[in-house]
Amino acid sequence: MPATDTATASRIAHRNLPLLLLKAREALLARFRPIISHFGLTEQQWRVIRALSEHKEMEPRLICEACQILSPSLTGVLARMEELGLVKRERMADDQRRVLVRLTPKSEDIALRIAPLIEAQYKVVEAHLGPELIGEIYTLMDRLLSQDIEAIPTIALPPYEPAAVTTE
Repeated sequence: MPATDTATASRIAHRNLPLLLLKAREALLARFRPIISHFGLTEQQWRVIRALSEHKEMEPRLICEACQILSPSLTGVLARMEELGLVKRERMADDQRRVLVRLTPKSEDIALRIAPLIEAQYKVVEAHLGPELIGEIYTLMDRLLSQDIEAIPTIALPPYEPAAVTTE
């Protein structure tokens, strides 16, 4: 196949939506990272603290879902947070296989001190981008996330054939 035919055949008509969402996430998160790191937290630790601040105590699987952290990663995050005195893990009395995670007084204090700074940064972002755009983004994100994305089928893939490598 001539080079132009290959280039034409490999073109994708749609913009890269997952990459655009990732770029938007990174651009916005860059405004909040200095606040999070000022308190000596990683982004994942902050997500856990924020989720536990809202729910008081949670099982790890629910933390994974709420914070979008994969289970193997969360295991390490929680272990480190426990070492730092940020969370306490306790087995449930009625089912010793299950664990509940809650904040410690230390992390509750951090949450109280960081919250007004995060809120102030949100106000700066909204002032810069405009409340209308922020409202539209929230509406679109809520609409997207309310869809049954898991039900979208994945196309059938052809057998994989490694590309021929030519040496010149």
